[in-house]
Parts: sequence; C-alpha cells; structure tokens
Amino acid sequence: MGDLEIRAVVADDIPAVVGMLADDPLGAQRECPDDLAPYLVALERLSSDPNQHLMAAVREGQVVGTLQLTIIPGLSRRGATRSIIEGVRIHARERGSGLGTQLIQWAIDESRRQGCQLVQLTSDTSRTEAHRFYERLGFTASHVGFKLPL
Repeated sequence: MGDLEIRAVVADDIPAVVGMLADDPLGAQRECPDDLAPYLVALERLSSDPNQHLMAAVREGQVVGTLQLTIIPGLSRRGATRSIIEGVRIHARERGSGLGTQLIQWAIDESRRQGCQLVQLTSDTSRTEAHRFYERLGFTASHVGFKLPL
C-alpha cells in the first residue's frame, strides 16, 4: 500500500479533502465539492492559526485521509490544555486498512507533544461504526454534546 505521510493540508489537497468530507450521507447534505472557494478561504484561516492542524494522510501521492486537530488552552482542570479531533475522514478504498487508527494515533501523539492533558472528539449519533472504532482506541462516551446552528 505504500508509505504513509501525515502532513498539513495545502491548497492542492482541497478537492480531495472536500471529496472525502462529502462522501457519506451526512457530508453529502452539507458539503459542496463543486464550489471550493469557501474551503480555500477556510484553509487560509486555519493555516494562519498555530492551534489549528488540518492534516492530510498521503499515500503514493494521493490524499487518502484527513482530520483537524485543534489545541485549546483552558482554565478548567487546573489550567489544562486539551485537543479536539474533528472532521476525520478516510477515503473509501482505505477503510479497514488501519489508516484511521494511524491518523488518530498521530493526533494523540501530537496532542501529547503540544502539552495536552485531554483529547476529545464528537461523533454524530448516527455514526455507530465510528463510535465502536473510537471506543476500540480507548475513547469513552463520557459526555453528551449539543449543537446550535447559527
């Protein structure tokens, strides 16, 4: 399957990343791969923020996975820094290959390197397979998440 590189997303990666975001029932409703302009603007914002890490997993020159890792300094938990993993996507042909585990492990390792005491993530309630995956990696479903569309 070739060597895996995990690196920051660049503008040329955006079509592949957005394609993965749109390649599921939830993403198909909220993503628009035909108009990449807002994604490129978002990439500029993310790239200029040292606490944001939008990553691409690349194998044989192809983007095959992505996630966003956000580092959040905080006051609670005795001033703990935490990280949030968002937007985890694996290309359909790579699912079941262990790539997801490698990508999440990268995020955990980077969180430690950044001095985080806690890694957290949310997953839509409909993604039961993803929930089992995260639990196998040691995450616990300890909280209930709430969202308010604006």
